[in-house]
Amino acid sequence: MRSSRTFFHTVALSLVMTAASLAATAANAADKISIMVGGYEKQIYLPAKLAESLGYFKDEGLEVELLNESAGVDAENQLLAGAVQGVVGFYDHCVDLQAKGKFIKSVVQFSQAPGEVELVSAKYPDIKSFADLKGKRAGVTGLGSSTNFLTLYMASKAGLSPADVTPVPVGAGQTFIAAMQQDAIQVGMTTEPTISRLLKTGEAKILVDLRTLKGTEKALGGTYPAASLYMDAAWVDAHKEEVQKLANAFVKTLRFIHTHSAAEIADKMPKDFYVGDKDGYIKALDAGKEMFTADGVMPEDGPKTVLAVLSQFSKNVKGKTIDLSKTYTTEFVKNVK
Repeated sequence: MRSSRTFFHTVALSLVMTAASLAATAANAADKISIMVGGYEKQIYLPAKLAESLGYFKDEGLEVELLNESAGVDAENQLLAGAVQGVVGFYDHCVDLQAKGKFIKSVVQFSQAPGEVELVSAKYPDIKSFADLKGKRAGVTGLGSSTNFLTLYMASKAGLSPADVTPVPVGAGQTFIAAMQQDAIQVGMTTEPTISRLLKTGEAKILVDLRTLKGTEKALGGTYPAASLYMDAAWVDAHKEEVQKLANAFVKTLRFIHTHSAAEIADKMPKDFYVGDKDGYIKALDAGKEMFTADGVMPEDGPKTVLAVLSQFSKNVKGKTIDLSKTYTTEFVKNVK
């Protein structure tokens, strides 16, 4: 009889331990979050890879998978398809998609300036402003992308019509560089480290610099919230605990950026991000750190600037009423200790 009791006790204990193990596995699986980054080697999206490198996701008990996609408009499509739970990309997608009846929101605002630069090929010294772009081909990451809208907006401010400039989707990095070298584009909007690579070789010069607040306000009329973590609003409402953990990790990362030198930050990044020029990477990061917010909070005047740009050049937004309060939230970043 005693052996029978021992046997059943052993079986019961085994079942309890197995159930606990399965529950833990299920919890871990539930915590796995896939985030599509619109080119995680770009310095504008630095917080994504930096948070991973610093171990901040693990500190929050999250398993985060960072996926790479060079064009933000394609990353947006992955989110809408349910293939990923979040996107590190430009905030303007939140505005653009609301016009289509899709509600996504920025939950952590990484930057208050685009971090982009309009470069002009050294083969065209006569191009000195956007007013000189009539009949030219302008490189953008993708058609319908943030760089596409910004390019058209600045051309419009210079007195040109959308038909005067031809946007050409060339991505970033080597594909952008090749397009400029082969004269497929005469100007183009891109980010670091692509900017520094072309400036270093003398193949391009800066036409408009949107890496600083001063340059952004001059070119666009105000702060321009760009890089962010945006997610489907319904998913956010249903997974507040996970979203808070993500906000914790990213706000701590933004604090790290503001309290460490560019060299210290670069040491935490994958070596292939330097593209063979660590000194150039550090110099570019030092010049562009100002674009990042210190706390992940949306700048007050930013959404209106973004709406002004999209209202002119996004077919989805033009003529539509947009509730900007539903395109972002500060609920989670303001809870970060």
